[in-house]
Amino acid sequence: MTFKEKLQSGKFLVTSEVGPAKGIHTDRLLEEAELYHKGSDAINVTDLQSSVMRLGSLTVSYLLKQKGFEPIYQLTCRDRNRLALQSDLLSAAALGIENVSILTGDHPVLGDHPEAKPVFDLDSVQLLQVARKLESGQDMKGNPLEGNAPKFCLGAVVNPGAEPLEPQIIKMEKKIAAGAEFFQTQAIFDPKVFENFIAKTRHLKTPVIAGIVLLKSASMARYMNEHVAGVSVPDELIGEMEESKDKAASSVKIASRLIKELKPMCRGVHIMPIGWSKILPQVLETSGL
Repeated sequence: MTFKEKLQSGKFLVTSEVGPAKGIHTDRLLEEAELYHKGSDAINVTDLQSSVMRLGSLTVSYLLKQKGFEPIYQLTCRDRNRLALQSDLLSAAALGIENVSILTGDHPVLGDHPEAKPVFDLDSVQLLQVARKLESGQDMKGNPLEGNAPKFCLGAVVNPGAEPLEPQIIKMEKKIAAGAEFFQTQAIFDPKVFENFIAKTRHLKTPVIAGIVLLKSASMARYMNEHVAGVSVPDELIGEMEESKDKAASSVKIASRLIKELKPMCRGVHIMPIGWSKILPQVLETSGL
């Protein structure tokens, strides 16, 4: 089954994530995918994550597709105007890549080229609308496309830990109206936060895939608390990592526990290894996935 068919089937989904290299080397990423990501229903490919210049997400998505994986091509509005965004969507479809996660994107000032000029010609809601317009056989100005129209499975992101939460829910509703078929969330470390979010979005029927970040250390957890909006790592998890003599084993234990607690409330989990793909199979096994 394709990822879209799995979404429609009601199956509990597992998605994971890879970040392209800062260079043209792809062998290591593809080897890691073969070794550690086989248990995933789809693999997200980040698009210049944190505004750091890297190899393009479309290229890596295509390479993963060639290896038999189902990629989710991440596309941000940060770096491209409406011409380039539409062109990249058509390029993805021409390469057989249907799953697209659409994000507005972090500001360039946060990355390794802070002097770069941001574009943000469209936002994520508008780009979702554009993708649906392309599916109708027209560009966003109504000009006809040649040949067969592209077909997409469109995703978006949401932050259940945002404060206040209401603007996130309003934008979530707009994204659904614009064509979003699934949501992947920001990292969740407190199931109660996610439970509150689910209670307030129960009227929405679009599948939500809960984000799981693999903690590497207590200092990483503190950094996320200080610098990542809407993410809060509880003190007890920080203490657990701080006291651990085997950080990988503790990370597996924490992630597996979170997955088990979140599973009854969501349609899947999105595991973000952040360089720790090697423990992904252990997380899936320990959590019963």
